Amino acid sequence: MSEARTHLLQGAGHGDVRDGERASAPSQPTPCTPSRTDPPAASTLRLTEVFFSLQGETSRTGLPTVFIRLTGCPLRCRWCDTPYSFQGGKTVSLAALLTRVAEFGVATVCVTGGEPLAQKGCLPLLTALCDAGYSVSLETSGALDISPVDPRVARIVDIKAPESGEAERNRWENIPHLTPLDEIKFVLASRADYEWARSVIEARRLVPICPILFSPVHDELAPATLAAWILADRLPVRLQVQLHKVLWGNTPGT
Repeated sequence: MSEARTHLLQGAGHGDVRDGERASAPSQPTPCTPSRTDPPAASTLRLTEVFFSLQGETSRTGLPTVFIRLTGCPLRCRWCDTPYSFQGGKTVSLAALLTRVAEFGVATVCVTGGEPLAQKGCLPLLTALCDAGYSVSLETSGALDISPVDPRVARIVDIKAPESGEAERNRWENIPHLTPLDEIKFVLASRADYEWARSVIEARRLVPICPILFSPVHDELAPATLAAWILADRLPVRLQVQLHKVLWGNTPGT
């Protein structure tokens, strides 16, 4: 395994997060200091994996980041690249998870899935991470209510295009809750998806709200093609390619 990324499998025991096969993680805890009381020991989450890598998407692309991938998702996007997170996982305590995150010694954390907000324990996890001083982002499908999320969290909210197969699940009520800290992401598989996204941006007046990301479906829409469309239309969006796939391929835990 490359030393540039560290992958931890969830522990086999209830409430534990133990090392799987991995490169060595930093032994020093993160310098961030909790500002509130510790989370209740009874708080638990269903966890697929915790891993340390470079952020491959969003405006944080390239930053060393601890990823917390929670288990479960009510959607089934056609091009989903993490179906292994739909089920399974292990039950871990919030306290044990926070301890494990601290061992990596970095200040940037991304909570992802699956759909993290499908677990009721996600909200206290996000707040606890913020209280500990981390810079926290949340990757969410846009199908669930984002309004209860701690306002210190950068919410990366998908708007599902038609070829995802889940466009009817878009929760448009989320848009008024977005702030400049958040980001909207469109994953596009075709010219039809692109035209649809462009019409949504105009109709919903999304540009002044927060940054907008366009991401091509891996191995379906060539990034250069999407780039040409954006340039031709002078569209005020950010093209992103999934850096982790460029570096390591479509490999779990990267």
